[in-house]
Amino acid sequence: MKKQRIQNIKKALTGGAASAEALRQVEPDVMPVYPITPQTPIVEAFAKFQADGKVDTEIITVESEHSAISACVGSSVAGARTVTATSSQGLALMNEILYIASGMQLPIVMLISSRALSAPINIHGDHSDVMGARDTGWIQLFSEDAQEVYDNTIIGTKLAEETKIPTMVIMDGFTTSHSVEVLETLPDAVVKNFVGEYQSKNSLLDIDNPKTFGAVALPNSYFEFKIAQAEIIDKVAESYKKITGEFENISGRKYGVIEEYQTKDAEQIIILMGSTAGTAKDVVDKMRMEGKKVGLLKIKMFRPFPYREVAKVLGKARSVAVMERVMPFGSVGPLYSEIVNTAFTNKLTKIQVASYIYGLGGRDIFAKQIEKVFEDLIAKKLKEKIKYIQ
Repeated sequence: MKKQRIQNIKKALTGGAASAEALRQVEPDVMPVYPITPQTPIVEAFAKFQADGKVDTEIITVESEHSAISACVGSSVAGARTVTATSSQGLALMNEILYIASGMQLPIVMLISSRALSAPINIHGDHSDVMGARDTGWIQLFSEDAQEVYDNTIIGTKLAEETKIPTMVIMDGFTTSHSVEVLETLPDAVVKNFVGEYQSKNSLLDIDNPKTFGAVALPNSYFEFKIAQAEIIDKVAESYKKITGEFENISGRKYGVIEEYQTKDAEQIIILMGSTAGTAKDVVDKMRMEGKKVGLLKIKMFRPFPYREVAKVLGKARSVAVMERVMPFGSVGPLYSEIVNTAFTNKLTKIQVASYIYGLGGRDIFAKQIEKVFEDLIAKKLKEKIKYIQ
């Protein structure tokens, strides 16, 4: 495909404002919402666009997050381009309906400022909420910074609508959602042309072609529905590759399901998701100057998990450390589990894999702590099953 002339416009925005800017350009039909920190600025910024007449979106204020996602389901089955946003306990309260949205193949887009779960009450960022929703049948796209939040919102909209799978665009609460960064945005017309006009193929209001939503499936048919749903989500990576290729043509920014940083000849690799990748890249640069062969693997799409792409990276390393911002009660971390599974199924038995938990409740992670993780890998200090970076 011939590349279009790149027309990026620089703006200084928080991650929350960046997602609202992308939504303004996408212009969804309906946005059911309920406020919760640190998600609220997303909707506040977008509501101002609506009040100023810059979008024609119907914003529905509801009495809870459960009601918000329920309204999303109703809106989406009616054929409307639908978005919402939430955090923490709000996402947990939506849990019942998340399965309904994915089971009905409704392309809802949800912006999430990831945040710790109670108790005790904590309003700061970690990945507890989104990891609790990882197996609900939604696509999950993680963002490192405001630029990726903006881009993922646009990409995620097209991905959801082309695959008919609801999509979560995830940013780290406060660290990304409330931090101002310079990013490059696209002209409104370019974004509108990229996502296109939404035309639902299975609208409940299409009276000439009647549809059934919420039907009962008994034991002789339910299994087949779930197999069909799994087969659809297994094809997401293929659609993502096509869509991000088209996005690169208009933006100049290239995206994959993973991002490799200095992994080509790396012997020790850290694997993580979200905003910590920025700090980890600085550490990799510093240690590379010291002659140490270290690298970073950032997971951009956590669901569906990119097993094939990760396996190619793991095959180059001697040891890896998985760093994640969620506490695994009575188990191992979800990302760690996926990495071990990838290594085992691809017979990469010589690789040592270590698990590190960090950043819970918004606790800062510093470069010296990430450097210590690399030093542990180099020194082969991998005896403990889980290590906590405190």
